[in-house]
Amino acid sequence: MALDATREKTPVANWKLALRGVPWIPAFVLVTMVLVAIFADFIAPHSPTETSLPHKLQPPFWQAGGSTTYLLGTDALGRDVLSRLMFGARYSLIVSLAAIVVGTSFGAALGLIAGYCGGWVDSLIMRATDVMLSLPVILLALLLAVSLGPSFITIIIIVAAVLWARYARIIRGEVLYWKTQDFVALARVAGASGFRIISRHLFPNVLNTLLVLATMQVGWAIIMEGSLSFLGAGVPPPTPSLGSMVSDGRNYIASAWWIAMFPGLAILLIVLSMNLFGDWMRDAFDPKLRQM
Repeated sequence: MALDATREKTPVANWKLALRGVPWIPAFVLVTMVLVAIFADFIAPHSPTETSLPHKLQPPFWQAGGSTTYLLGTDALGRDVLSRLMFGARYSLIVSLAAIVVGTSFGAALGLIAGYCGGWVDSLIMRATDVMLSLPVILLALLLAVSLGPSFITIIIIVAAVLWARYARIIRGEVLYWKTQDFVALARVAGASGFRIISRHLFPNVLNTLLVLATMQVGWAIIMEGSLSFLGAGVPPPTPSLGSMVSDGRNYIASAWWIAMFPGLAILLIVLSMNLFGDWMRDAFDPKLRQM
């Protein structure tokens, strides 16, 4: 007994095991981006929408003609690229995270209902999921954007509408496994309602999968928001977003590369870091992979 007791891991050991293999560089990038987005009002050197035509197309401070007043240069309207980058990261992250929350909630609810109820309810939800997954994502998003009109809320609705089907299918598959377990059968025998079984027994068991999937979809949501903004169907100007900044600089790649380069790098860093962090979360939450 004493030998078995010594083998039990302490809370500190459990925390060390959980943190093993954490991608610290992607985590640092994500934390930095989030802090910059939150405190952009206080650390941005200029207004993101204030124009100054006499200072338009100024290069970054390290190039000839650059100035420390505009560290990353200015765009075609004289707006500070660094300030717009900070606020653009804020709006892009808000849109993506809000869309993830809405899409995850709706898709997970449908997946839980479909997996538990089965029968015609499952068939109806899954056929709707198949239809949604078969549609061209960008064309569907553009159609919704044109129908609803470009706005902050519209982009959240569009990205969430595209995302929910992915969650519904995966969560439904998880529920099909868990509902055959003994604890669900015992809950039915005890007279528990379907809502109670779903909320108290099935949902906690699919929560890990849901969190990992949501984490890995943040990067996709940011790319979707950036693509719509690049095509002019995203957040309406003059509100900056990373995608619209890339779009603003596409006509100046040869003469003013910094306008599109810096927001493009920001999108790359956020998406790559989030994907690496999501891979780590998947491995950390999967006992088989953790043992390997």
